[in-house]
Amino acid sequence: MTAINLNGSPRTITAGRTLADLVGEITGRALAADGQPVDGARLGVAVARNAEVVPRRSWSATTLAAGDDIEIINAVQGG
Repeated sequence: MTAINLNGSPRTITAGRTLADLVGEITGRALAADGQPVDGARLGVAVARNAEVVPRRSWSATTLAAGDDIEIINAVQGG
């Protein structure tokens, strides 16, 4: 098990998980290797790891490590 921080709260995850795994779990959506939802609908989230935005195409290749600080931000419409 690996301890990370997710949106400011501690979370324990299985070692070897990727950002794509985490985003899929949080959103309840299956993601393709390029980070796009397999259902074709918009996902509407952005992800930062240790204060750096991670491009969606890199989520599957980004393995989470102990102590990572992950922020998953939902896009909202309006002003």
